[in-house]
Amino acid sequence: MASALKGRLKRMEQRFERVLWRLRLIAILPVVMSLVSTVVSFVLGTLEIAKALFSLGHVDHLDKTFVAELLGAIVSGIDLYLIGIALLIFGYGVYELLISPIEAARELDQGGGGLLDIRNLDQLKEKLVKVLVVALIVSAFKAMLTLPIKDGPSLAFFSLSVLLLALSGYLVTGNADKVLHR
Repeated sequence: MASALKGRLKRMEQRFERVLWRLRLIAILPVVMSLVSTVVSFVLGTLEIAKALFSLGHVDHLDKTFVAELLGAIVSGIDLYLIGIALLIFGYGVYELLISPIEAARELDQGGGGLLDIRNLDQLKEKLVKVLVVALIVSAFKAMLTLPIKDGPSLAFFSLSVLLLALSGYLVTGNADKVLHR
């Protein structure tokens, strides 16, 4: 009797675990949506840059304001590309971690080991943070293009902004770890 009960409990446990394992496939929803969002971000970035470049044909002379606006629009497009890359990394990472390894990425002729080679959650976080920090640096650069420098304090704030951007770029590249561990 006890043996039959143990057998039944074991079968119920196995069924539950199979259902639980299959339930991970719900993660396909954020994967698909992030990949669709990647395409949308790339299209929007391309449209933003194309719009900026087409505006060059409608200008008689280049003044500083127009150049700053033109560069701002191009940088906005680049920012959208970076957001798309972050969404792509997220989608690939969730797929690899929860659904299945991507065999095409593991083939010898594909190289591997790049941004999309994600084997654990820490790698996914690290790669996402790097891309997002670069996107924030690009956004800050865009804001700095139109920042008016009229007096000493505004020049000091501008200089501090440049210094912070340089520091964040340095930290993102991983060189800080080498300096700190000497």
